[in-house]
Amino acid sequence: MAKFGFKPYRRQMEESLGDKLNQQLENELKEAENMDDLFAFADYNAEDAERIGYSNYSYWGSTLRAFFQNKMAVFFLVVMVSVLLFTFIQPYLPNQKDPLLIHTNEWGLPLNNIAPGKDGFILGTNSIGQDLWSRIWSGTRTSLFIGFTVALVEAIVGIMIGVLWGYVRKLDFFFTELYNVLDNIPQTLLLILISYVLKPGVSTIIFALCLTGWLGMARFIRNQIIIIRDRDYNLASRCLGVSTPRIIFKNLLPYLVSVITMRMALAIPSAIGNEVFVTYIGIGLPLDTPSLGNLINVGRSLMTMAPLRYQLIFPVAVLSVITISFYIIGNAFADAADPKNHVK
Repeated sequence: MAKFGFKPYRRQMEESLGDKLNQQLENELKEAENMDDLFAFADYNAEDAERIGYSNYSYWGSTLRAFFQNKMAVFFLVVMVSVLLFTFIQPYLPNQKDPLLIHTNEWGLPLNNIAPGKDGFILGTNSIGQDLWSRIWSGTRTSLFIGFTVALVEAIVGIMIGVLWGYVRKLDFFFTELYNVLDNIPQTLLLILISYVLKPGVSTIIFALCLTGWLGMARFIRNQIIIIRDRDYNLASRCLGVSTPRIIFKNLLPYLVSVITMRMALAIPSAIGNEVFVTYIGIGLPLDTPSLGNLINVGRSLMTMAPLRYQLIFPVAVLSVITISFYIIGNAFADAADPKNHVK
């Protein structure tokens, strides 16, 4: 068929495909020429090539920013700071009365159970003529001192033992057995026993609350340490010969800032509540030492008498404000201290 001028079908298809490929190649070359007009090579600068990335991230700055975005937490922070400031400056304000002084009239009779707002008594008087306003703020100072001291001791002892318990494997058995022994002793029974053995007072209450109060913190920290102790950066630090104290303070504790803060914030109202409880059952602070526990215990006996219920309502209100404020502030700050909440 070739001698009659006909090309084989296969050769015709090859030439057609070759023409299409050539046309496609020409189109691509034209597009490439147009693309050269849209782009240009960047100039090389050695200083720019050596410059590293920079971030102005600040952990505590981001934590405070996240905390102050929580309007409820900020409100209770203002309330808590106001209560704390007023609690400590109240004795130095003018026209303040002695919380232990028994006020009498011109005949020498005690001004007992005076209603709030009468005869110059802002919150009235109690059953023996003492100023309830002064006693509430004096009792708040005592209860806050107990709460802060117990929380501080629990934090220091609990964190130290919890870190060693969780990180040093050789100490795990010893601390586990110690925890099992002490945790099986009822705290209420221990408080009652110490209150009977030792002289009632602020130091006795603090000692009794601190004796086993660190157990919960230690157990919690131990569990958190076990979770993170074998992560890659801790293994790398041990392989490089970093000392155990440095790993604890540089790698482990900073990671637990949020949970430690929350536990400490909750330990303060818990200690105040325990002081109120032991005083409520009659083995707490002596009656001549104003405290929220003493005031609530006295007001409890007057709860059924409507005109005298203010002696229970006012100290309970102060205790409620302190407890709720610490709880909300502690939880909000713990959430804000979590680096996961710093990412926008």
